[in-house]
Amino acid sequence: MSGQPTDKAAAVRRAMRSVVAEAGFHGASMSTVAREAGVATGTAYTHYASKDDLVLATYCDTKSELGRAATAGLDQDAAPADRFHSLWLAYYSFLRAHPEHAKFLLQVDHSPYRHPAHEAAMAQEDDPLVAQVLAPDLAALLLPLPPDVLYDLALGPAVRLAAGGLELTDAQLADVAHACWRAVTLPDDDPEAPGR
Repeated sequence: MSGQPTDKAAAVRRAMRSVVAEAGFHGASMSTVAREAGVATGTAYTHYASKDDLVLATYCDTKSELGRAATAGLDQDAAPADRFHSLWLAYYSFLRAHPEHAKFLLQVDHSPYRHPAHEAAMAQEDDPLVAQVLAPDLAALLLPLPPDVLYDLALGPAVRLAAGGLELTDAQLADVAHACWRAVTLPDDDPEAPGR
């Protein structure tokens, strides 16, 4: 069947995400990941030349899946703050429903994979979250910070909250989303922040 190799590659990525979420990178040998995926270790290496390649592919896959979920049904005509609020809540909601995604992302962010993984994800041309950030009306409101810092301030709290399983009310989540928006945007009263 022509779809089978892709299915096995996807199974290996899912297994990597699951194993890393539970055991960290030290517990995620290629043989352990292959066993979790239900394939031979050689099959995992057929699709990914190394553990590093697999980690980066899994990260990009995770971010793409999350981006699609967060932007599904997004009102493109809404004001930037409203779009961000909707994106943030959808991002958190997906991660809350898929805690292994949140835990995997946290593991990457606290490992030597962080920088290459973020670069690989940002290089994806069809990333819907990046497209939202690059929308002129939203981009004009963002503080001139490195992309990693913007991500940490804007969406990092959603990842940590979902991974930790902390129960918050809808009002609390709305407050967190608003705080994240304020953390990454220029002050309302001064669109040209001091020193810019």
